Amino acid sequence: MAQEDVFKKVVSHCKEYGFVFPSSEIYDGLGAVYDYGQNGVELKNNIKQYWWQSMVLMHENIVGIDSCVFMHPTIWKASGHVDAFNDPLIDNRDSKKRYRADVLIEEQIAKYEDKIEKEVAKARKRFGDAFDEQQYRSTSPRVLEETQKRNALHERYSEAMNKMDLQELRQIILDEEIVCPISGTRNWTEVRQFNLMFKTEMGSTADAAMTIYLRPETAQGIFVNYLNVQKTGRMKIPFGIAQIGKAFRNEIVARQFIFRMREFEQMEMQFFIKPGTELDWFDKWKHTRMAWHRNLGFGDDNYRFHDHEKLAHYANAATDIEFRLPFGFKEVEGIHSRTDFDLSQHEKFSGKSIKYFDPEINDSYTPYVIETSIGVDRMFLSIMCHSFCEEKLENGETRTVLRLPAALAPVKLAVMPLVKKDGLPEKAREIVDDLKFHFNCQYDEKDSIGKRYRRQDAIGTPYCVTVDFDTLQDNTVTIRMRDTMEQRRIPIAELRGLIEDNVSITSLLKKLK
Repeated sequence: MAQEDVFKKVVSHCKEYGFVFPSSEIYDGLGAVYDYGQNGVELKNNIKQYWWQSMVLMHENIVGIDSCVFMHPTIWKASGHVDAFNDPLIDNRDSKKRYRADVLIEEQIAKYEDKIEKEVAKARKRFGDAFDEQQYRSTSPRVLEETQKRNALHERYSEAMNKMDLQELRQIILDEEIVCPISGTRNWTEVRQFNLMFKTEMGSTADAAMTIYLRPETAQGIFVNYLNVQKTGRMKIPFGIAQIGKAFRNEIVARQFIFRMREFEQMEMQFFIKPGTELDWFDKWKHTRMAWHRNLGFGDDNYRFHDHEKLAHYANAATDIEFRLPFGFKEVEGIHSRTDFDLSQHEKFSGKSIKYFDPEINDSYTPYVIETSIGVDRMFLSIMCHSFCEEKLENGETRTVLRLPAALAPVKLAVMPLVKKDGLPEKAREIVDDLKFHFNCQYDEKDSIGKRYRRQDAIGTPYCVTVDFDTLQDNTVTIRMRDTMEQRRIPIAELRGLIEDNVSITSLLKKLK
């Protein structure tokens, strides 16, 4: 099945089974804004719990905070967002559609890379075990030609972005003959900058109102509170502050479902360190975070690092952790060495000293910062895309199953009476009432057992238990495993021990150690 079709099925599945709904749908929706349904919010909360506990529970020198969405507007002046938080946009005059110029060019680079990989894949199939990929890449005329085009475009694009040369970005689009996906034409406007922050006003009267912004990132709330946390928590460098919270960006080119939204959620940790140690810590956190992702068991080949050539104004090193989605490798997390930019700027704009006094050297200095920042929604999407599976069964039927990591699944156990009479529902309710304090359980009595199994497969429930007439005699039930569909008989008294060990966040955390 084409990857584009897979993605469409995932989007449809998210709505059909209560994971994600278009926001304000009865009013025809609101662009690039989505609501999480009853199963989606459980999965999302489990993702956040996995991240939070891996940061705060497993590191003695990392604590958490929850800062406000509304902050003093000068904070965004100090951080550079007022002057520099812009996207380069270009319009197609025929379709009247607006695009990010940098995304159009990056997609063109990806096309060259796809052509190269297709050539290599064909050669691998043709030569079999005798295939020498490295030699083929360095000698194949077609691969060399596409590689040269890709490298030349990448070099030109990187230079234009570093200089933020808007005319050159447009010229690249013209020279590469990039067309509008809607109109198919190359009738492009000039490239111009667009600030992504949402503005609003705070105050009871128009004359006294202050212009403030919805935060475009959660990091600044950590920076302006770092000294409060350090002093009240008696933290010593190195130490970190973690936060999960909403951020808002007026994305003009919001697309690919929940991958790029105007209201989204971030999980960020800022790690405060001595100046001069930042590259060592950057490397440590880079590999620590990759291990966190790979721990979910989605396959190491679905992840890769993408080191930045164009660095943000505050960074001296940066990399992205990219995951293979149906529309290509895309960023799910960023790790940045932010130097002392943020704290120095806030000290300058606030006029207050926020230096750290280091008792080991008996001196004060402005700490450097390593940031890890992961999008909850992107993480959610990557998990859904990888877990979605349409499986052909031996009897010729097809079942749709979400092979979610058990610890992240919205529902851990579904309990089903074989029939809705003769004391079976009461016994099933009794099991649910006993286990619901330990993990999320669902009682399900509607439709045949087969249909109920399929329904639970579709929402990713790892275990189903059937209560039948033998249960009333011997207190045993049939437990079914989602992934293998294996069924076996076990005593009710063993249910909690069997399931809890496999569905707790702790089970994931223990694998990290």
